Amino acid sequence: MNDTFQCLLVTELPDEAGLDTAIVTKNIDDLPSGEVLIRVHYSSLNYKDALSATGNKGITRQYPHTPGIDAAGIIERSANAQWKEGQQVIVTGFDLGMNTSGGFAEYIQIPAKWLVSLPENMTLRESMIYGTAGFTAGLSVSALLNGGVKPEDGAIAVSGSTGGVGSLAIGILHRLGYQVAAISSKSESSDFLTNIGATEIIPRAEMENFPERAMLKTRFAGAIDTVGGTVLATLLKTVHYGATVTACGMVNGGNIPATVFPFIIRGIQLAGIDSVEYPLEKRTPIWQKLANEWKPQDLEIFATETGLEDLPQKISDMLQGNAQGRSLVKLQV
Repeated sequence: MNDTFQCLLVTELPDEAGLDTAIVTKNIDDLPSGEVLIRVHYSSLNYKDALSATGNKGITRQYPHTPGIDAAGIIERSANAQWKEGQQVIVTGFDLGMNTSGGFAEYIQIPAKWLVSLPENMTLRESMIYGTAGFTAGLSVSALLNGGVKPEDGAIAVSGSTGGVGSLAIGILHRLGYQVAAISSKSESSDFLTNIGATEIIPRAEMENFPERAMLKTRFAGAIDTVGGTVLATLLKTVHYGATVTACGMVNGGNIPATVFPFIIRGIQLAGIDSVEYPLEKRTPIWQKLANEWKPQDLEIFATETGLEDLPQKISDMLQGNAQGRSLVKLQV
């Protein structure tokens, strides 16, 4: 094992002059204390990483800092009897990449209670094509299934459909036999959405036209919303009686211009999805499904591979709304 490793480091410049992002060499001893040392093979880029890398103090309080809320790799050293050297593991959520040095590094050192064992039928690479986005998509699909939404009930709407959560939710739903209506503001992404399983593509503007209406004609058997705001409000107004709508994001706004009428007249459910603090004991069944019956036929089409050196541009693209699918970060040759 090498004593040094490379990572992406974000540093605040003096006198509030901004941030510096660079690939640097650090020592293993520089890592935070933790029971398990992991050699990271893959990570992935999420919106929260982009915020952390650009100085958002709501995500990361202190700099210098290495973002990366996802990591998959092999245990190099463990002080916990449950975890052994050589085991392949996944880490998503908790404090990784927020205020704990994250997955945009060749090594991480973390508490054992953050670890999930890599499932059979899944590679480290595949686990990070999923990452937090795929895990969140899996939790969203699970909420729909628990709500009793079946393929024969009609189409499922997915907002933010070109993003990580949205695109993987489409892929999972397609694998399970659902028709999917993809909501997107990117007309140029029609081929991508069709290829991953969307059966209908709806311009986002179409879902933002009725803020004053309390109820609308029913249209969808359920919905997975990743953007919030008026889009989520319209979805609540247009799902069938007894349907489930999941919510996991708010890039379109944190307020919902809606009333209680869809809830008390149509009996719908709004399910909040959190993947950060989701109980560890409940994570493994979701990952098992992602490795098996939920896995899209061609997982590779959801992601493009990048290295540490390309991350600053990828982060800029994501913040400008120009990202599509998943950015898989390769750490080991």
